[in-house]
Amino acid sequence: MLLAEANIARAKHPLDDPAMAGFVQRLDAVNAVADRSPGFVWRFQGADLAALGRRLFGNPRVILNLSVWQTPADLEHYVWNTVHKQVYRRKAEWFDAIASHHFAMWWVEDGHRPSPLEARERLDHLARHGNTDHAFDWAHLPHGKLWQDQRCA
Repeated sequence: MLLAEANIARAKHPLDDPAMAGFVQRLDAVNAVADRSPGFVWRFQGADLAALGRRLFGNPRVILNLSVWQTPADLEHYVWNTVHKQVYRRKAEWFDAIASHHFAMWWVEDGHRPSPLEARERLDHLARHGNTDHAFDWAHLPHGKLWQDQRCA
């Protein structure tokens, strides 16, 4: 089994607004690091993010990130030990806080590529039921601890 993850963020402004330039300018580099990271399998690409955010979340400023990794340790390393961490630390500059769960993980068969709709369902499931084998966050994984050091929910 592989690990799928989905996370959403609600931009404070449209992505083409100058206030979002600091984030947008870093996006390709952050994604390139993910693509080259040990354990990386796949990430969702090519969507019109505003249209996807409007369709799935009722808000064109909601951005979805969806990827598959070989292990939780691989994802954890990418999130907390690469350039991703630098961008994550600045998220309050570019994104509004989201009251509901904005991050979920789940196990997928090798070869499965989750859809954005599946990601939305997993996020909703985690919000309704908490950590289960169907959808979970870092606290559900016994070995993932870097998120605690970063004070991440």
